[in-house]
Amino acid sequence: MRFAKWQALGNDYIVLEASEVPFELTAERIRAICSPHTGMHSDGILLLSEPADASVHVADLRIFNPDGSEAELSGNGVREAVLYLREAGWTDRDTFAIMTAAGEVTPTLTGTGEARVAMGVAKTSSVDFPEGGIDGIGSIDVGGVEMEFQHVSIGNPQCAIEVRSGLEDLDLPAIGPAIERAPIFPNRTNVSFWTADGSRVRARIFERGVGETLSSGTGATGAAVAAHLRGAPSPITVELDGGELTVEIGPELEIELTGTAEPVFNGELARPFIERLAAL
Repeated sequence: MRFAKWQALGNDYIVLEASEVPFELTAERIRAICSPHTGMHSDGILLLSEPADASVHVADLRIFNPDGSEAELSGNGVREAVLYLREAGWTDRDTFAIMTAAGEVTPTLTGTGEARVAMGVAKTSSVDFPEGGIDGIGSIDVGGVEMEFQHVSIGNPQCAIEVRSGLEDLDLPAIGPAIERAPIFPNRTNVSFWTADGSRVRARIFERGVGETLSSGTGATGAAVAAHLRGAPSPITVELDGGELTVEIGPELEIELTGTAEPVFNGELARPFIERLAAL
């Protein structure tokens, strides 16, 4: 069972081709594969399979979090997947389409190890924040302090919270879980804490099903959209703990996300580990 390990600004995924996987990727097996000590220590799994319509899409992509849940979309994961597809010979094109649980996304390879991904249209109103109005603005308890947030849906739910001071001092592992699982978010939510200076945004991310992470493409997008709605001009450079991403925002909140990704290593799972996974 062959695999590849890729990372994008410290956000690392195991890439699997479905034809190589001899069993269903259940939540228990996903947790075992991503485990930091007895598995491969990963922020998730990218599962690539042949598309339903090869004339339209190069591949179908499913994205799994290390807690076993499935994510609709990941900006970093998509870049890793599309650059893998090109390197592995699934396509020789610079611009193509793949299908995700959030719908079709269209990447363009812009240089060695870099891609720009058309992520679709961000929305401030969605079923992931059913109590919210059309503007997506709400308030939530953040470590004992009531703070305003901006809901953004970009294939997955984002809760973007502007922090005017003390961003670097926030204890995300302590405050993030309660926000992620707040009752107002029926499908849980990703959380970004951000501050802006013109067209630059500094953001820290607590990712649904992952925890605090070095970077998140959709988390960066949520923060950028929140800042843009408050006057920050596009394109916006988002500085994350793992590096920088560029978010271009169109007049209807059309999103293009540009950043890097790179392979770390290729490998093959040992037979005893495969047998342990199969027995789960």
